Amino acid sequence: MSDKSHINHLLWLTVATIFISTSGALGKFIDLPTPVIIWWRSALAGIFLLLFCLFKKISLKINSGRDRWTFFLASVFMGAHWITYFYALKLSNVAIGMLSLFTFPVIIALLEPIFTRIKFDPMHIVLGIIVLIGIYILAPEFDLKSGQVQGILLGLLSAICYALRILILKTHATNYNGTMLMFYQVGILAFILLPCLYFFEGSNIKTQYPYVLLLALLTTAIGHTLFINSLKYFKASTASIIGSAQPVFGIIIAYFFLNEIPTLHTFVGGSLILATVFIESVRSKKN
Repeated sequence: MSDKSHINHLLWLTVATIFISTSGALGKFIDLPTPVIIWWRSALAGIFLLLFCLFKKISLKINSGRDRWTFFLASVFMGAHWITYFYALKLSNVAIGMLSLFTFPVIIALLEPIFTRIKFDPMHIVLGIIVLIGIYILAPEFDLKSGQVQGILLGLLSAICYALRILILKTHATNYNGTMLMFYQVGILAFILLPCLYFFEGSNIKTQYPYVLLLALLTTAIGHTLFINSLKYFKASTASIIGSAQPVFGIIIAYFFLNEIPTLHTFVGGSLILATVFIESVRSKKN
């Protein structure tokens, strides 16, 4: 990979990271039941992605029945990741919700050698520990009755689901277009969550529609597609650790749009997370 090409791929991965980080503020702000939010997010994103695939003449053909099951499984994990993550945001705040989610690079670093032929890299454990220290600095005192602690636990569950989804898709990222992969995932998820429109109150969508639309287009259709495409050029653990800048961007966005003021602990923890992003960016270039 040439220097120019590497910088270009890193740039697009950073753009994807910023777009995806808008999910924190939007997930906290949108006044709808979480399963309803995720259904609208999936359904609208599916429409955007389908139109883009048709416009760009991107093939929607799935090569095998095994791949169909893989797409379905990835969709289930993505849905579980989104729902638990949004509940974490509602119970705590954007900083706690996003930062607890970002234990997933550690989980990926541990699991990736099992899913792929990539040799275990001890440096990823070191970087993962730094990320965990950053999260620990931001975490409140441990109390199971606390909404913030409940948010952290749900964020950790979300992280596990997110890691499994990324690893499942990793082997398919080189065989399929990233937009096509994302289209099938949100399409399947919208179908799975369809009963939620009956069981949950969603009439408030009339006032929340612009924000749901932003969540579906900017965060999901564009952000996640760019991230999946990055798996063609980086190891899953590399892309994930670089993506650890999401909480920092998310906290900044929450400050301006939700008036959630970061503390000194937020700055210190965020700095540690950014340090891992910088280190892994340099290391990925050498690879």
